[in-house]
Amino acid sequence: MSVIPQDLEDILSKRSFAHIATIGPSGEPQSSPVWIDWDGQYLKFSQTTTRQKYRNLQREPRLAVSALDPEQPYRYLEVRGRVARVEDDPDRAFINRMAKKYMDADEYPYDQPGDHRVIVYVQPEHTTRM
Repeated sequence: MSVIPQDLEDILSKRSFAHIATIGPSGEPQSSPVWIDWDGQYLKFSQTTTRQKYRNLQREPRLAVSALDPEQPYRYLEVRGRVARVEDDPDRAFINRMAKKYMDADEYPYDQPGDHRVIVYVQPEHTTRM
């Protein structure tokens, strides 16, 4: 059973930008916005393996995710959890699906040569809400 409240689950499926907070190498918080996807069990986002957020999660898999409802910004959901797994996205299917959702583009336009893109699966463990 998911800890995501059913009446706020839609926020995770909309074009909501989420801020992912991780713990940096010296214990400092690091937060940045990402596109998200929700499959009913895992909160997912794309990442490249050269980013600080990815390195932080390799070392410390706990994170917090905060997402606002784009139509009602005072309605939000915070999800605390941990990385359940990381999968390669070699054919860019996931990031392209996110580009379609967020940009209405068939392909993600910002990949750089040599980018190793992965999908991060987050297992929600606790939520707060407004």
